[in-house]
Order: sequence, then C-alpha cells, then structure tokens
Amino acid sequence: MKNSRRLSKAVKRTFLIGVALFILLIGISLFFQRTLLNQPDSQTGPLISEQVLDYRPLVAKYAKQYGIEKHVETILAIMMQESGGRGDDPMQASESYCGERGCIKDPELSIKQGVYYFSKTLKAADGDLLTAVQSYNFGKGFIDFIREQGENFSQEAAIQFSQKMYANDPDKEKYRCLRDGAKELDACYGDIYYVKSVMAYREKITEE
Repeated sequence: MKNSRRLSKAVKRTFLIGVALFILLIGISLFFQRTLLNQPDSQTGPLISEQVLDYRPLVAKYAKQYGIEKHVETILAIMMQESGGRGDDPMQASESYCGERGCIKDPELSIKQGVYYFSKTLKAADGDLLTAVQSYNFGKGFIDFIREQGENFSQEAAIQFSQKMYANDPDKEKYRCLRDGAKELDACYGDIYYVKSVMAYREKITEE
C-alpha cells in the first residue's frame, strides 16, 4: 500500500514537473519571438550580391566615359537583375554587342558594352530613366512604342508591348514566361516587371 502511494506521488510529481517545463519553454519561446519582432529589420528590401558591389569602380569608369556617371547605381541595379554579378557577361550585353547570346567572355567588356548600350537607350528615351531601363530588357523598340502612345513609361505600357511582341512571334516555344502572371496576360516577351525589380535594387544599392 505504501509503495502504491509512493508511486502515485512520484507520478504526480513527474507530471507537475513536465507541465512546469512545458510552460517555461512556451514562455521562453514567446519572449524571444517578441524580442525579434521588436528589433529593427536591417535586411529590408532585396539583397545585393558582393559580386555586383565589387564591380562599382569598373561601372563608374565606363559610366564616366559615356557621360552617364550619375546613373552608376542604376547600372549596378541592372547588373543585379541580369545576373547577380555572376559569370563572364554580368551585364548580359552579348546580344547588343554581337547579335547573339554568349559571345562576350570577359566581364570588363560586358560592363563596357552594357554601360554603352544603356547610355544609348537613355539618350533615345530623351532622358526618361524608366523607359531607358525597360528598354535595356525589351530593346529600343519599346522606346518607339512609347512615343507612338504619346506617353512616358507605365506598367501598362510595358505589358502591352510585351503582349504585342509575344503575339507577333510565331515561335512561342522559346518563351519561358517566368514572371508570375505573365502567361495569364499573354505577356511573355521580356520581363514586364523589369523596371520594378531594377528600381528596388537601385534603392538598396543607394543605401549601401
């Protein structure tokens, strides 16, 4: 009988200790959760790769050469969107250089060509930065499209141009439609949200 009572007390004690530990763990978890929520977020916005930031001096060099030195952050943001600073063609400038992908095998040549091409799109767009940025992705035909519309850059104009180019190309198989919603809009040509992404990167780079 005594053994039975002792066993019962031991079970109760173990149960109470278990409940106490459970409550303690919940309390600790809530404390740390609240602490983390109250801390300022030092990583707001998109992350910029070290590779892109390391190319700043080279981008600045060619931006000065082509008279667009005030647009260094924008060019770095374009690089971030194009490649994250990786590979031999970080500006993805081969097509504007030789008419096909993959012909540039040197990062400095890529940057020189990319900065040169952006300077041309900026000039053709009469200094309209957003149109020039989108044209880096769509090609200079977008500038003509904007002029025909008699307006400056807008998200709707980017979607309409993409829809037009996609509809007019019989070879639909080459389009990947990676952007959310692009396929549903039949706007698979280029990147319809290119400007939005580049400007977000530009804001983050300016803070660096």
